[in-house]
Amino acid sequence: MINCLLIGSGGREHALAEALMDSPGIGALYVAPGNAGTAGRAKNIAISENDFPSLSAFILQNNIGLVLIGPEIPLINGIANYLRKIHGPDLIIVGPTTEGAQLEGSKAYSKKLMQDYGIPTAAFREFSRGETQTAKTFLRSLSPPFVIKADGPAAGKGVVICGTLEEAETWIDRMLEDAVFGASSSKVIIEQFIRGTEVSVFILTDGQHYLILPEAKDYKRIGDHDSGPNTGGMGSVSPVVFYTPALAKKVEEKIIQKTLRALQQENIAYMGFIFVGLMIDEHGEPWVIEYNCRMGDPETQSVMARIQPDWVNVFSAMHRQKLNEVTLKILPCHVVSVVMAAKGYPSNYPTGMEVKISTEIYSKVRFAGVDIQNQKMFTRGGRVISANGIGNTLDEAIKDAYTICRQVDYENHYYRKDIGNDLLILQQKNVFLGN
Repeated sequence: MINCLLIGSGGREHALAEALMDSPGIGALYVAPGNAGTAGRAKNIAISENDFPSLSAFILQNNIGLVLIGPEIPLINGIANYLRKIHGPDLIIVGPTTEGAQLEGSKAYSKKLMQDYGIPTAAFREFSRGETQTAKTFLRSLSPPFVIKADGPAAGKGVVICGTLEEAETWIDRMLEDAVFGASSSKVIIEQFIRGTEVSVFILTDGQHYLILPEAKDYKRIGDHDSGPNTGGMGSVSPVVFYTPALAKKVEEKIIQKTLRALQQENIAYMGFIFVGLMIDEHGEPWVIEYNCRMGDPETQSVMARIQPDWVNVFSAMHRQKLNEVTLKILPCHVVSVVMAAKGYPSNYPTGMEVKISTEIYSKVRFAGVDIQNQKMFTRGGRVISANGIGNTLDEAIKDAYTICRQVDYENHYYRKDIGNDLLILQQKNVFLGN
């Protein structure tokens, strides 16, 4: 039995806590800082995910053998390096060093890596502060729509797709001149727009071998029919009906294997999850939109519900670079996860609203921005909960998810009403990509 520390406080971490607690090899499970959902399955610890010294002291005091890092910021800031230096090689750390986390920490770095190692991605150029006019001149050489990305992490909001040159130039000013995303937009990427359908692919790697997790589709825009600004994600679906075995094979050969070879060539010993955001074009060819150095949110909520392994055993195998000796049991169900948010998200939104949930659906909810005070639950973030609908078919899972949403109540709640509908239409039309 291994005592585990899970770092993070969102819906992803609640989903990971549920997965860990179902593992036969789990001892005590602690979550720092956690939320209302993790409090029901583990013990929350009031330590910030970026307070490395306090986390390290807790690991020593509580005989922690496995640390799973959920969010990207601690990874980018070097938590894996810090813990490895203090605790030595025996501590199992699920998450890359700061060198590997640059896959997400800098879009300029990851785009250059893809360019150097022949990994399919859109053509691009990068611009820094002081190069605003040069960036605008480059924009005028392109045709709309325009894709502009903040170089650093921006909580899922740092990518904008602009339909007009005027809008694109305004965003260049906002990022490079007004620092709308702080230091993350001190550099921007302008890249070719690739028309297609998005899908998220996940692997767990020990640096030599890898396991491919179920794919998912994320819904980033705030409004129905993919309208409005980007958010951290308003829902996810797994499996993705158009993601055929033939397409999966292309992705594995053209992207996953090449990415791992690139990391090896760069002498980066990567241990942890890699999230590959893909665009599948009209010819069924996959293109990398972005890498993340961890599992996605809200994709983890739908993906983890379809896996039934012993995660402690899997992570132990990763630590020993023996992932080739384990397998994941993938359940045949469909999962649709609908994010319920605070009205006004991703801009200005209220907090402190009491959350009331029917006890019958409690196990189907993954908490994100929810805290417990005096045995009551209150909102503390923009994304509040995820409703996990499960069914034998996509249609059943969609209906189940929205049935759950109707049994959750808090003032000024908001959620999209169309999560999964686009895939249902593709399924009904028998449309598949990548064959």
